[in-house]
Amino acid sequence: MYTDVLREQIRKCKAATDNPFGVNVPLLYPNIQEIMDVILDENVKIVFTSAGNPNTWTQKLKENGIIVVHVVSSAKFALKSQDAGVDAVVAEGFEAGGHNGREETTTMCLIPMVKDKIKIPLIAAGGIATGRAMMAAFSLGADGVQIGSRFIASDESSAHINFKNKVIDTNEGDTILTLKQLTPVRLIKNEFCQNVLKAEAQCASNEELKQILGRARAKKGMFEGDMTEGELEVGQVAGLIHQVKPAGKILEEIMTEFELAKSELKLMSF
Repeated sequence: MYTDVLREQIRKCKAATDNPFGVNVPLLYPNIQEIMDVILDENVKIVFTSAGNPNTWTQKLKENGIIVVHVVSSAKFALKSQDAGVDAVVAEGFEAGGHNGREETTTMCLIPMVKDKIKIPLIAAGGIATGRAMMAAFSLGADGVQIGSRFIASDESSAHINFKNKVIDTNEGDTILTLKQLTPVRLIKNEFCQNVLKAEAQCASNEELKQILGRARAKKGMFEGDMTEGELEVGQVAGLIHQVKPAGKILEEIMTEFELAKSELKLMSF
């Protein structure tokens, strides 16, 4: 978000709840200082950082009483994040949508690997959209889960209706991890994505890939509804999403399925 939009959204959250909420900040953006200034100015209580070095901002945020969580895609970076002083890490598997890790480690492999290395709380992400997936993450050692793609297809999501409908029409194999040369990102296969893949196959330079990306490509796709030329970020789990629903209903269904899965496991004999 641009800083004025970020400030507006933070204030909307404050007006809607007295409970603390988190702001997710990819550290790769050029206006990161301005973004952090807004967060500090608005007294946000929790910040999730990603796509960058946690050493850069963790100390400053914690000095201001902010809980810091960093998103990682490997046990190596989970340890670096712990050393940087973060309060928890999100370990995000290769299945996830949007910005991703180069290692291509799946959530099922990544969570126990990270759990073995760190002492701070571990949040699992990537491919989690159901109560059963949540139960599986806990079984692997997670202390909590982060769910992204499922909430694109919610009534409250600010995504364009074209994108919401595209997500519920997405099937197994319709997404792919691209742009590993720059910053890896999982996209739905549309015309823009095919142009990226073609350029990569022809060994395009970083500058050529940046030229294809242009400005505000994600905004064009996910928020303005251009399903052809826009960047459409979603996880592999989109193949399990079939309906746009209220966010509260989605949470209800996830928790009901989670409790059912837990009770079924207790009844099973091996």
